Amino acid sequence: MATNLHVVMVPWLAFGHLIPFFQLSLQLAKAGIRVSFISTPGNIKRLPKVPPNIAALLHLVAFPLPSLENDQLLPQGCEATVDIPFEKIQYLKLAYDLLRHPVKQFVVEQKPDWILADAIPHWVAEIAQEHHVPLIHFSVFSAASYSFVLNPRYVGGDGQEKVRPSPESLTSPPDWFDIPSPLAYPKFLAAGRIEGIYGTDASGIPAIERVAKIVQASKAFAFRTCPEYEAEYLSLFQKKIGNG
Repeated sequence: MATNLHVVMVPWLAFGHLIPFFQLSLQLAKAGIRVSFISTPGNIKRLPKVPPNIAALLHLVAFPLPSLENDQLLPQGCEATVDIPFEKIQYLKLAYDLLRHPVKQFVVEQKPDWILADAIPHWVAEIAQEHHVPLIHFSVFSAASYSFVLNPRYVGGDGQEKVRPSPESLTSPPDWFDIPSPLAYPKFLAAGRIEGIYGTDASGIPAIERVAKIVQASKAFAFRTCPEYEAEYLSLFQKKIGNG
């Protein structure tokens, strides 16, 4: 049975993100919710076919990926992380951030009831707030990984914890964990993870800043997980970060 609800999905341009967002879109459409799934033409062509019985409810909205001034940084036709080497992902982010303008216009015109956003499009937070559309953050990562990386004092926005931690700080559970936990990075991975999470790339915005902006603006959170798998970390996230 169709409802009057309209949800806009904004996933990052990686198939480890696109496919979970697409699968969730299918389930929402099956529940009678109208879904607009936003991506680029090249990525939409590579998605599975929408079943005919829900095609009227699930709309694949293709916005061309904006070109960068230097086309050597991101060759034409490269629209997902799978199309490029790791070192060029920063330029894919730079082009992806330019989609904020067509996405904003789409939200203005369509007036959706909810936006479900990935972590990378931090600018969706501003669009949602400006146009009074409630935002849900859908994470393709586990609650354990978010709880480990996201310092609740940082996400809380008080500005007191925005100093990059040392690599050594990732080799043991963080001080905001109030549960026994074996989570830790081995030393040989810690330095690279610090750079990947807190370092500034060509897009100018560290990954942690992107995630924090989305988390701060979200009215609800959805994880690709279940309580049977990580109940203690879902509870920890809710208590420490999710304002639960």
